[in-house]
Amino acid sequence: MRTIALLAFVLLFTAPAPGESQSLNEVYRRVSTSVVVIRARGEEVTADGLTRFKEVGSGVMITPDGKIATAAHVVHTMEDITVEFLGEEPVTARVIASEPWADASILQVSVVPRGATVSKLADSDPIVVGDPVIIVGAPYGLSYSLSQGIVSARWPPNTVTKDFPLAEFFQTDAVINTGNSGGPMFTRAGELIGIVSHNITKSGGSEGLGFVVTSNSVKSLVVDRNRGWFGVEYVPLSAAMAEALNVPPPGGMLVKQVAKGSVSERIGLKGGDRVALVEGKEIVVGGDVLLSVQGIPMSNSEDRTKVIKALEDLKVGDDLWVTVFRDSKVVELRMKFKGF
Repeated sequence: MRTIALLAFVLLFTAPAPGESQSLNEVYRRVSTSVVVIRARGEEVTADGLTRFKEVGSGVMITPDGKIATAAHVVHTMEDITVEFLGEEPVTARVIASEPWADASILQVSVVPRGATVSKLADSDPIVVGDPVIIVGAPYGLSYSLSQGIVSARWPPNTVTKDFPLAEFFQTDAVINTGNSGGPMFTRAGELIGIVSHNITKSGGSEGLGFVVTSNSVKSLVVDRNRGWFGVEYVPLSAAMAEALNVPPPGGMLVKQVAKGSVSERIGLKGGDRVALVEGKEIVVGGDVLLSVQGIPMSNSEDRTKVIKALEDLKVGDDLWVTVFRDSKVVELRMKFKGF
């Protein structure tokens, strides 16, 4: 009898407490009405020419008037964007602010459904390695899927990937797959502490190396500042690439894609139209090389930071001008800024 009693005592204190699974369900039900599924359509230049494609991602509503935080790579240069709240019909949305170098964008939806709720961006600084977290999103289009894990590490800007050098990242072992991008990471108390960016994988699926842009990065880079959406995707040119393309020193940014209806399209920027091998690397060429904006060079990341600050002061009616390298000539493009 003592053995049975001892076994019962051990099982009682080692089995999961019923309240834990219930609290996770409660948190999920509370935050899921702020989570959205994002469907977008766009175009990209491939080796086969111009190709239309679809993107499925996730997001989260952060203000009562319908601002959605998501990953920039899901929406930044897309043409048609729709947002689906839990149990609601799709509504249209547009990008209003974006920082592709931190993989963070803000959408504005056309209509906020009555049942939608807000998850405000919380302070991510107190979060430490080992803290439990949950992620809600649409992996492979499977809407409102929940995964859980811990914060595995914390990475300062420019340490994880050269694609997103401005973002501070949480690393997590919570399952992240295609379609989770842009979705929210919450604490077990339901606080919004990050936006899912990407994972590192050799198999193509989740291997427990997921990376999430911290909420403080999102706030400081695209929410608290007067950021807009210019609708252009560009890549820095190395010195070797600039020389191969005959770009005058000190070089610039190669325009890869320009979104339809954007400020960049209205001023006349041109994206690439073909893929070429330059210095052993496949890049989209045929578009402009952006040399300067508002008279400020665009040859490196420090120059880009200066340009972004200058554009934050841009007001309706101000002159907006850029210089580009096009067809072996330096060309100036100019217009009156009419807003986004």
